[in-house]
Order: sequence, then structure tokens, then C-alpha cells
Amino acid sequence: MRYQFKDLLLAPAWLSWLRLPLAACFVAFVDRPLMAVSVLVAAGLSDVLDGWVARRCGLVTATGSALDPIMDKLFVLTVAVTMVVRGHLSVAAVLLLSTREIGELPLVVWLACSPSARAARAAAPSANAGGKLATVLQFGTVGWAVLRQPRLWLWIAAASIAGVFAALGYWRRALRTRRPSTPGARNG
Repeated sequence: MRYQFKDLLLAPAWLSWLRLPLAACFVAFVDRPLMAVSVLVAAGLSDVLDGWVARRCGLVTATGSALDPIMDKLFVLTVAVTMVVRGHLSVAAVLLLSTREIGELPLVVWLACSPSARAARAAAPSANAGGKLATVLQFGTVGWAVLRQPRLWLWIAAASIAGVFAALGYWRRALRTRRPSTPGARNG
């Protein structure tokens, strides 16, 4: 599959692009906790909806498959830097929250650079339940930190552990689709 400019105009791409202005809104509203949490919820919904719409409507494209994780990373990076600068989270906490992103970064680069990897991913589009759980826990942790609630470390630990399992799930799926199929062989 090849990248195509026209795919940037499809509904799933617009839902992915939405995370850029939401990132700016988070920066603007971080000191207004309920507004900041609302932005996190909106970003989380856009992340769930872009993939769902793409799969449901047959709009899975190489461009969208590359755009979604890029927008995710830009949103997460903006939130992370904002949280550190404002003193809501330490650098160590952000690194722990970023276990999934750190673990899957080589896969994002591989997808961006490899037409065969993009084709394999587009041929078998699926959501990663572990990834969605990690996202919910990451956003919950940031919301918890913005609201200055106690026992933040529990949220950080849960999000970090979920992130490790999500990254392993992404790697497993990528390696499974990379294996050549032989008659009678099972990918499972």
C-alpha cells in the first residue's frame, strides 16, 4: 500500500487530525482541571473512533495507518511535556507512562518506511485491546494528576504495566503478519 494525499481527507484521518488542536487545548486548559480532563476525554474518543470508523466503513488506508500513531505520539508528547513543565508529573513518571510508546516506536518507524508492513497491517486491521486499556489508564493517570488526587503512583504503575503488555501485543501482531505463510501453517 502506498501513501495517498486523498486519504488525508477521509473521516478517520480527520478524527486523527483532531488530536492536534486538542493538544493545544490541553496546554491552554491544564490549570483548569475539569476543562483539561474534558480535553483528555475528547482526545481518547477521537483515538477510539478513528480506528472504528476506518474498519467499519472500509476506509483503512496506509496513510491513515501511519497518521493515527503519529497524531497519538504528538498528543501524548504535548501532554507529557505540559505535565512536567507544570509540575503535575515528574520526568520519571512520564517515562513510566510512556512504556507503550517507547516500546512501539520502532514499529511506527517500520510502518512508515515499509510498504510491505503497511500492506500487511491494512490487510488485517484490528484494534489492540491491550493498547486501548493502556490508553485509558494513561489518560486516567493524567486526569488524576491534573485533579491532584492521592495515590497517583497506583495509576502510574497500572498504566506502565498495561503499556508493556500493549507494546508486546503490537510486536507480536507485527511479527505474526511478517512471517511468510505456508500451506497448512497457522499464524496463531
